[in-house]
Amino acid sequence: IKASSKLVAFTTEQDSLVPFKEIIRERQMPVTLIHYLNLFSIRFFPSSPSDLVTDMDFSPFDESLLATCSGDETVKLWRLCDPELQQPSSPLLTVRPGQGKLELVLFHPTSSGLLAVGANKSPLIWDTCRQETPLAVLEQHGDQLQSLSWKQDGSLLASSCKVLTPGCVYGLHREVRLWDSRKLSSSISSTSLGISSGMMIPLFDDDTGLLILAGMGDAVIDCFEVTASEPFFSQVSHCLMDTSTRGVAMVPKVALDVLSCEVMRVLQLTDSCIVPIGYQVPRKVQEFHEDLYPDTVGTTPAMSAEEWWKGGNKQVKDLLCPSIKAPCLYQVTSHPAAPQDPARGCSTSSSPLSTPSSSAAASRSPSSTSGLSSGFLPSPSQSTKAIQSLLGPTSKFRHIQGAVTHRDTHITNLRGLNLTTPGESDGFCVNRHRVAVPLAISGGQIAICERSQPGRLPDTALPTIQNSVNVVDLSWDPFDAHRLAVAGDDAKIRVWQVPKGGLKDTLTEPEVLLQGHTEKIYSIAFHPLASGLLASSSYDLTVRLWNLENGEQVNLLTGHEDQIFCMAWSPDGKLLATLSKDGKVRIYDPRKSTAPVQEGPGPEGHRGARAVWVCEGKYLLVSGFDSRSERKLSLYSADSVSSGAVASTDIDTSPSTLIPFYDPDTGVVILSAKGETRVHIYEIVPEDPYFMECSSFNSPEPLKGFAFLPKSECNVRDVEIAVGLMLTKAAIEPVAFKVPRVKKEFFQDDVYTDTAVCWEPALTASAWLSGSNGQHKKISLKPKDMTPVSEAPKEAPVRKYLPSSVYLEEKTDEQKKEELLSAMVAKLGNIDDPLPQDSFEGVDEDEWVTTDEIVVVNDLC
Repeated sequence: IKASSKLVAFTTEQDSLVPFKEIIRERQMPVTLIHYLNLFSIRFFPSSPSDLVTDMDFSPFDESLLATCSGDETVKLWRLCDPELQQPSSPLLTVRPGQGKLELVLFHPTSSGLLAVGANKSPLIWDTCRQETPLAVLEQHGDQLQSLSWKQDGSLLASSCKVLTPGCVYGLHREVRLWDSRKLSSSISSTSLGISSGMMIPLFDDDTGLLILAGMGDAVIDCFEVTASEPFFSQVSHCLMDTSTRGVAMVPKVALDVLSCEVMRVLQLTDSCIVPIGYQVPRKVQEFHEDLYPDTVGTTPAMSAEEWWKGGNKQVKDLLCPSIKAPCLYQVTSHPAAPQDPARGCSTSSSPLSTPSSSAAASRSPSSTSGLSSGFLPSPSQSTKAIQSLLGPTSKFRHIQGAVTHRDTHITNLRGLNLTTPGESDGFCVNRHRVAVPLAISGGQIAICERSQPGRLPDTALPTIQNSVNVVDLSWDPFDAHRLAVAGDDAKIRVWQVPKGGLKDTLTEPEVLLQGHTEKIYSIAFHPLASGLLASSSYDLTVRLWNLENGEQVNLLTGHEDQIFCMAWSPDGKLLATLSKDGKVRIYDPRKSTAPVQEGPGPEGHRGARAVWVCEGKYLLVSGFDSRSERKLSLYSADSVSSGAVASTDIDTSPSTLIPFYDPDTGVVILSAKGETRVHIYEIVPEDPYFMECSSFNSPEPLKGFAFLPKSECNVRDVEIAVGLMLTKAAIEPVAFKVPRVKKEFFQDDVYTDTAVCWEPALTASAWLSGSNGQHKKISLKPKDMTPVSEAPKEAPVRKYLPSSVYLEEKTDEQKKEELLSAMVAKLGNIDDPLPQDSFEGVDEDEWVTTDEIVVVNDLC
């Protein structure tokens, strides 16, 4: 997508003028252009399936001149007319470099008619006035060109190509580096952007120093302020969008709304619409702030291409105050083609690209999350705000805030962590009293850290639990804070008893050893209600149930055809759900049958999946991948899994599996992934729209694991709804998720329903196996000294303004004069009031002296 001051051009894989089947077969990709004010569109159709538009660019000196390059090895220049006139059916100029497939095209910033063209491996410099041969064919790169960029003064051209480093995974861990052009041997600064497979698109504004970074396929747009000194990168905003990004473009400065203090505007291209994102400085509006708008680059070329080639270095004259225009929002639809008016060359009915006012399915505006550290604030356009009322229900937790607690609560100086646990494992586990962390030390050692003793761990070796084999998964018994179950790659499960007060010596003998699986174990999961009941899944494609009271296997579940990704007990403890690499969701009733009682289609991707029961056990939430390896959430009805998902939503593109934590009291699900910095948050509801996205949390460094504590650990005075422990490369840091509320002195009973006592068993394993059922008792989290907000006294409304009748009442001139005089008198005081000196006391007559007496006294002195 590219933009001039009045036009937007973007590529699309569908168009109403071409039959749908033909698009799928030939994958034609026309270019659609949109006028900002008078909406219109024209299309350039490829003549063959290989004639695909690969890149485009608007001339900086002519807002109607568009250059395109395509797979047929041609560069075309298009002269676009005003919307009221007939649009051209053929290009103004066609250039054939003959250097293979063309991927990139870029206008020169100071010279007219000069293009940089990216062929297969070589950049070309082309003067459009000389169509025969390019001015220069630059040095060939080692691989395919990926980007071109002119220096602002037009003297230098930078290019980058794809380079694969042996032993590295290309395109997963993303970062931005800053280089000094005078010393390219190493970068001077860098900042990490997490892990994702989508390519990052950078946009830089020279006037403000703002850098926009958007990942293809991601739903986040980051903004950084780049400076020439420390800290080099300062994050301005982390903008959460509603849909994933297909492309981004920056609008020229002359199109900004300067009276609203808009310093930059970015257009996000999605699958269904173009969303403008305005970056505004919080200043007094309707005034021009000169310090925000230095003179920007003008629209008149400084020289011709021939002058530049001969060594000219003229600069474009600066342009003063930009003109004022308003942003728009466009909705892409697929209506049949409208009839054309031959006299005007434009559609006589509504365009296939309609504004929000004519589309009921408009996209939501982006929401800004925490992390603002500069004076620039992203603000959606007014047209975007206007359609928010049409978006349906929103979550009351949409502004949830995640924050790392004070450093005094951290456990630091963790050394030798095992960061290679299987994807089926959470990486570490916690309970209310302690944390178990696998170590990358021979013998499958596990460190136990007491939560009551935070701080820096000693540099010396810690007492550990030694399993003698590699650890693949581990879990605390939810009803015994001292019992830890550990699965090893020797197909055995070891149950350890941690002494009170924590480990003082190394443990080498488990309390119970469970044997039965024939191959390595995937994962283990304790029963949510029955004490001493454990489930395990293995490479032997079975799920086994164990009774820890006697250390025996009590059941064996079959039916899987490939790797088992995860297991999940239902809240009532009756059912067990599994996800498998064979693309199936299975639900078992272990006390009735060893075969699944329900089976349905699961995630299509094979990278991994997780499941959790939601909405009081009526639905099963599945986190997995689709056939294109994009992450998505799917919601299944527990009564009809075979019918497939009732709802789903796309998240983003990343290789890590999202691990869900569900809070049954609020319906909020928190999704984290190993190796990433962003934590996604949704509210799940049992009716449309099912998924309501909330603000996300971003950790300062990539996560190695994320585990949550029981609800009783939340501080209700700060309106915390969840508290988790975040494992990083050297520390364990608590993170509190809070709901912003005004009246924190009251207990928020609309947020805190009675919560289950999940740390106490409802029945024993033997009772459950014999057919008994149970449920947790519930308690209120309300402190005795807090009043529920529902019982808070109602504040009497205060009238801020006089009623309109006072201002609208007709008054005579005499009444107005009398009111004016009364007001003046009230300020000056009553004229009948005595003066201050009138209250002074005088002196007696005999105290007065004459002038002669004063002279005599002076002479005597």
